Amino acid sequence: MLLSGIQPFTVLDYPGKVSCIVFTPGCNFRCGYCHNPEFVLPEKVAALRPNFITEEAFFNFLDQRTTLLDGVVVSGGEPTLMSDLEQFIEKIKSRNYLVKLDSNGNRPAVLKKLLAKNLLDYIAMDVKTSLPRYQGLVGPWAAEQQIAESIRLIQDSGIEYEFRTTLVKEVHTPDVIIEMCRLLKGAKKLYLQTFRPETTLNPVFGNYHPFSEKETMDLAEQFRAHIAEVYIR
Repeated sequence: MLLSGIQPFTVLDYPGKVSCIVFTPGCNFRCGYCHNPEFVLPEKVAALRPNFITEEAFFNFLDQRTTLLDGVVVSGGEPTLMSDLEQFIEKIKSRNYLVKLDSNGNRPAVLKKLLAKNLLDYIAMDVKTSLPRYQGLVGPWAAEQQIAESIRLIQDSGIEYEFRTTLVKEVHTPDVIIEMCRLLKGAKKLYLQTFRPETTLNPVFGNYHPFSEKETMDLAEQFRAHIAEVYIR
């Protein structure tokens, strides 16, 4: 398993749990507003490779924190690209840790298999935009049908989950928001995240804008008509 980094402690990324975050390198999306290009772009991933963490080092870390941590967040990049993700999570679960998976939802078959084997306790899926606009925002690897399948799969999974959207004023127009409300109708939980233009994968997005606090609160109310719980980060 390729591991590009670890955050030893967080109380924010797994709601209600003390956890660590382990990052996998590489992603099949190219979101212009991504603030972690070092985990996405192949040339930047290659530059980091000498500093990758070995599985042995990671599990030694976990074994020393059995009384300090509740869970592990597996994030990226995009973890579902890793061919040995299932085996990696099995090793985490064998140590009695909870597992939260962060994913872009483009590989529902992987999610389905992990869920069928009861390897996940929480899923967070980024919902970038409305389905027809996905490829225009994240690139040609995005598949509308697979994104929609992942959303329904997660909603029906029976485990804790959240959807997340990073709001960009130039991207999330009123029509897009209406379409996203329909897409996520009936979901349990949505987090609206503030766009940060300081570091972006595509320099053009450095000139784009976040919504104001009031605008974001208004958008949250719009989503609440369709989604049970909507929060702002």
